[in-house]
Amino acid sequence: MVPKISTLSGYIFEYQKSTANPTEFWSNIADTFYWRRKYDEVLKWDFQKPEVRWFEGGQLNLTENIFERQIFYRGGQTALLWEPNDPEEEPRRITYQELFEEVQKFANVLLDLGVKKGDRVGIYLPMVPELVVAMLACARIGAVHSVVFGGFSAQALSERLEDAGIRLLITADGGFRGTKTVPLKAIADEALEQAPTVEQVIVYQRTKEDIPMKEGRDVWWHDLMAGAAASNEAATMESEDPLYILYTSGSTGKPKGLVHSTAGYMIYSAYTFRNVFQYSDGDVYFCTADIGWVTGHSYLVYGPLLSGATCVMFEGVPTWPDAGRFWDIVEKYRVNQFYTAPTALRSLMAMGEKWLEGKDLSSLKVLGSVGEPINEEAWHWYHDHVGKNRCPIVDTWWQTETGGIMISPLAGIIPTKPSYATMPFMGVQPVIVDSEGQEQTGNSVQGNLCISYPWPGMARTIWGDHERFRQTYFSTYPGMYFTGDGARRDEDGYYRIMGRVDDVINVSGHRLGTAEVENAINEHPLVNESAVVGFPHDIKGQGIFAFVVCTELSDGGEDGIRTSIRKTVSKIIGPFAKPDLILLVSGLPKTRSGKIMRRILRKVAAGETEDFGDTSTLLDPAIVDEIVEAATRTAGG
Repeated sequence: MVPKISTLSGYIFEYQKSTANPTEFWSNIADTFYWRRKYDEVLKWDFQKPEVRWFEGGQLNLTENIFERQIFYRGGQTALLWEPNDPEEEPRRITYQELFEEVQKFANVLLDLGVKKGDRVGIYLPMVPELVVAMLACARIGAVHSVVFGGFSAQALSERLEDAGIRLLITADGGFRGTKTVPLKAIADEALEQAPTVEQVIVYQRTKEDIPMKEGRDVWWHDLMAGAAASNEAATMESEDPLYILYTSGSTGKPKGLVHSTAGYMIYSAYTFRNVFQYSDGDVYFCTADIGWVTGHSYLVYGPLLSGATCVMFEGVPTWPDAGRFWDIVEKYRVNQFYTAPTALRSLMAMGEKWLEGKDLSSLKVLGSVGEPINEEAWHWYHDHVGKNRCPIVDTWWQTETGGIMISPLAGIIPTKPSYATMPFMGVQPVIVDSEGQEQTGNSVQGNLCISYPWPGMARTIWGDHERFRQTYFSTYPGMYFTGDGARRDEDGYYRIMGRVDDVINVSGHRLGTAEVENAINEHPLVNESAVVGFPHDIKGQGIFAFVVCTELSDGGEDGIRTSIRKTVSKIIGPFAKPDLILLVSGLPKTRSGKIMRRILRKVAAGETEDFGDTSTLLDPAIVDEIVEAATRTAGG
């Protein structure tokens, strides 16, 4: 088992070791895992190319480190506690032995269907335990899984399937989300019309609704599992073999397929989980994230299971059947560590403390926050009303690209400060630079957040486009990984994340590229062009504000065009990407070279209608006055 730091002096000592001699430090952590063949070299790296290789020459299988390494003494221990969408439905309790058997059976199913090491497998499932089984079965045989969030549209799904060259898709008849049934199979069928690489589809039965099954392509999960053997030998993987591809939005319209490798990700996800949350054997851990996002990968599946944790897995939404749903689950399972997003907290906070009344939350020891910087008001509400002033809050900063937590308190060890991510994790070397790339040394500084040295959990490339990987993350400040976030280091050396400095909006903890949303809006037949920016939103953290130029209005007038635009975005990306506010304008503030002056639009979106700075370089300075007048006149839809 990976070591656990238990004191502040221990953190300082281990952090200094991890930065003074990173290869020796990470080698010691790696030696706590099971290797089929010990690695020859801990690290080779060059941030100019960029190229990063951890534990080269090593051979292993991640699932052996979850199961074979632990099964003798954890076989009867609960691995997953599954809470269905409907509290009246029977929950499921799955032991490590039962999970191991299901993973081996499904691994054999995939092998029988001809899936080979290195093949890409798409997963488009609701939040059911079979999603975990599918991921681990892929890792077991060396297939590369790519999980797509169940809220994505058919078009967004097809883009991801085609980009990754997916040959087999695992989906379900449907899924439950609050009072809604999500028709996953119907969405997948539509997506497959534009994804010619997919040859086979496995369908899990969740909603039991009648759905069309395409002969020769579609087959039921339960039929395949009925005849599968419950014994499987794990494939031998090289340390740098890909484990999974996960898509994230960027500042251009096309999503990026981030590739995470096997050994480094395994070690980093387990080590961060155990230390940040201070997990101890016997604890019950509840992460509310959907596995379609990286938090679900690292801190619901891989990190916890590698650490022998008992995990609560939740299907549904936090406000159904009422806003006490999370607290009912905490009480029911005597949850010790609880990890959720600021968006969920703000939503529950808005509904009042009555939903917490009468709930026994005394089992809680650690509260966690993920997805975006938590605002101070939500931090205090979480600390006072959920944690009863006795649970440390780990405000974790990390990204899809980083694979695991980068800056965060260690629960109960590093003193917290509201809205601060506090201190870097072991081996993480943050640098704050100005716009010219000059490092801002000392404390009480602010600028762009970069990382100057590799860490094991980092993504290795963008699938099929390494040059885009270099351009996106390593070209802005050569020799460093640029996070895209601004940060402040205060007088105590604590880090506070200030939000995105590139054209990416953080909506409910999910990153959306402005270009991706603009491209979707521009698909509308009546839209000439558009510009999208983020604006402060009480619940989501950031909302989407769209400035739209139309050729003409629809029959429904301005309200009709706004409704129609939102439907278009829902169809192309998914409902979670719909603009919150849409302002119809006759033009956008552009320079003579055609560049949109987004700083002006950001000010308007934030309700600032004065002091736009120098607008003399605009092609038509008068357009700014028109936009301000339109914003003042209308609520924006």
